[in-house]
This record gives sequence, structure tokens and C-alpha cells, in this order.
Amino acid sequence: MNLGAFSWDIIMARCQSLGNKSPIMKLSRAPPTPYSPIASAFSPKLNAVADPLILSQHACTWRDLQGSTHWENLLNPLHPLLRHEILRYADFVNACYKAFDLDPTSKRHLSCKYGKANMLGQVGLEDSGYQVTKYIYATPDINFPIQNGVPRGRWVGYVAISSDDEVVKKLGRRDLLIAFRGTVTNYEWIASLMSSLTPARLDPRNCRPEVKVESGFLSMYTSKERSGKFGLGSCREQLLSEVSRLVNKHKEDEISITLAGHSLGSALALLLAYDIAEVGIVGTRDHRDIPLTVFSFGGPRVGNLGFKKRCEELGLKVLRIANGNDPVTKLPGVLLNENFRLLGKTCAESPWSCSFYAHVGVELALEHRQRSFLDMRNPSWVHDMETYISLLTYPDATQHEEDIELAALINRFRSFASNLMKGLRLGRSPKQHDS
Repeated sequence: MNLGAFSWDIIMARCQSLGNKSPIMKLSRAPPTPYSPIASAFSPKLNAVADPLILSQHACTWRDLQGSTHWENLLNPLHPLLRHEILRYADFVNACYKAFDLDPTSKRHLSCKYGKANMLGQVGLEDSGYQVTKYIYATPDINFPIQNGVPRGRWVGYVAISSDDEVVKKLGRRDLLIAFRGTVTNYEWIASLMSSLTPARLDPRNCRPEVKVESGFLSMYTSKERSGKFGLGSCREQLLSEVSRLVNKHKEDEISITLAGHSLGSALALLLAYDIAEVGIVGTRDHRDIPLTVFSFGGPRVGNLGFKKRCEELGLKVLRIANGNDPVTKLPGVLLNENFRLLGKTCAESPWSCSFYAHVGVELALEHRQRSFLDMRNPSWVHDMETYISLLTYPDATQHEEDIELAALINRFRSFASNLMKGLRLGRSPKQHDS
């Protein structure tokens, strides 16, 4: 079977089912151009990570795309280059979900299915120009009897660096990337729901008691594994060590540090960015010389107003990509947050301001009408990483929610086709994975 033709037939059939009201009907007249959003959605070779036409334009604009001006004049409307950059990092985050092993019978259960050398290739990012250097594990420090045993380290993401010289040249710098997945396991859900503020105390020189963060996120970031075969240090220790090593290794290069995560992963990304900036872990170089940027997808509030203020003082650049219908982006602090008003006073003017949660950074709001059949069938879809990718891929998604469903269908088909081809090459079922 010709998978290329098969995928096109499925897409065209879905387009026909939408009727002439959908702008995607223009595809029935001609195949998509190589750099159109729909092309990048269904072709692994044309994904956001490896598009040479777009990458070649990054060298002169990468500091703007990394938030040097807080993305001023780039968000409304969303600049095509910034959209591409966000999608590029979204693919890296989505790779965490594709590679996470949830099979309880596998010896790699709750770890990554693949080795570092071929992980990106196994999830369709073989042309990204990045090399994975370290896997990251996190252990929630939770005493709650929901399953046998005690919490042990779960694979939550990876550290990678742009290693291909041609990609480095096109990007305009060497990019150090840390990508995190979101909440999956029971212990992680409990950690995410531990909605109480506690002092971060990540800087040994100054505890800054006014800087507080959500206790569950801090637990995931700083707790060590109490037992297990890995003998892991905390997520924090693993990350600071690797970031410091890579920055020192490439100290002669123009370098950026980019952190990207979804849901719980975006909270870990923000905590790490704050930590790097606060303790100056980038070695002998001033952290302000190295752009430090967070791309947060569907991220919750992480800390209080003191945390937000300190992040701004440290010069962190945070772009929060938020689906307007995603409830996670409104948590924690549904009532006591940065938008609180009482008797004409803002939360900052309140004597209890240290107890108010606050988002950090600039928001890129994504919207779609919550009326599609897919929403009713699976309400969690509004928080799914594939949904965020689909909303970003389609500029007109706010007006045509059917396009979002189609984009998600295309992305899922692309993933299935990729796994199928790998399975056929290895002479086994696509559901099987490397042992």
C-alpha cells in the first residue's frame, strides 16, 4: 500500500465531510505547498523542526523569537516565524509523550522506550539537528497509599543541544533545550493537586521567604528517590549539573537556553529557569548574557506574586501558550490570583498578597468554540498537547473548530503511519517497542 496516497485520501475524505464552509476545502483543488501548515501537519519530513525555509530566517531574528523584547508586536497577530518557532518546540515536548513507556509489562515501564542516541529519530525528529545528552527523572515526595511500593523516579523529559553545524548556523546560535512532558502517573496527579504555597528557598545565599511556589511542583523538582535501581539525585540536581556542563563545554559559542513543557512539565520548566537564573548555574558567564526562555504549553500557575516579581527581576522570558478553554491554565488560585480585586484594590495592594498565585510571563491566548463533537466526547481534549499543536497549526482555528479536529486527526495519523513503517521495517507489530 502507498501510505502517502492513503494519507492524502483520508485527508481529502475528511475535507469533503466538512463541506464548503471550511477553508481547508482549498486543498481539494491542489496539494498543499511544501511549507503550508497542513503540509507540515501530515508529512514527517516537513515538520516544524526541520523546515529549511523557515530555519534560514532565524539567524537574524532569533533573539526576538526568544523574547528579548517580550514578544512585542509578534503576538497579535501571531508572527509566522514565531508561530513556527513555537511549533518547533511543541514537537520536542510532544516527543516526550511519544517516547514515554506506559506498558506495565515492559522493563522500561515509566521510562523512555528508546536510547538517547536514537530517541529523536524514533519519534520522527531525526532531521531536527539536535542530540539528546541526558534523560531526566523526577520523584514526587508523597506519602499516600494509592499503589504498592513507594514513589520512584519517572522519566519526565530530556536535555538536548543543537549539534548539527548547519542547523546551528541557520538558528543563529547553539540552542540548549530542556523538554518536559506533563502529568501522567497517579503520583504526579497528586503532586499537581497539592495546592499550597511554600517558600522556594533555591538560592543558598538568600532564602527569600517572600518567593513562594506550589508545594507539589517543588516536591517533583527537588525530591530524591528513596529507593530504586537508578539511585537518582533529584530532578533539580540532574538538571543543574547537565546544564552547567553543556554551557561550559560550549562557552565559546553563541548559546541560548530554551525550556519547554506541557502542563506539569511547564511548571518544572519555569522552576528550572528560575533556579538557573537565581543561582547563576551557567558557570562563569553572567546568566543575562545567555537568553533564558520558557515556552509553556497549557501551564498552571507556579508561584505567588513574589515569585512572579523575582522572575521579572532576573530577566526570565516566559511565553505562556494557553487554550482559553483549558481549565489547567486557570489553576491553582482560581479565586486568589493576580486578577483579584476587592474594594478597588488589586491583589498586590492586599495585606495577603503573598498568598495570591500569579502567572509569570506573556500570554499567547488560543481559542476555539467548545461545541465540537470531539469536545463533548472527551472534555480533556482541550488540554491535550496535540490540541495545542493543532490550534497553533491553524491560524483560523478560532473560527473553524472543525479544522482543529482535522489537524488532530492528521497528527495522529502521522504518528500511526510512522510507527507502522518502523514496525514493518523491523518485522513486527507497530505496538511493540525496543526492549
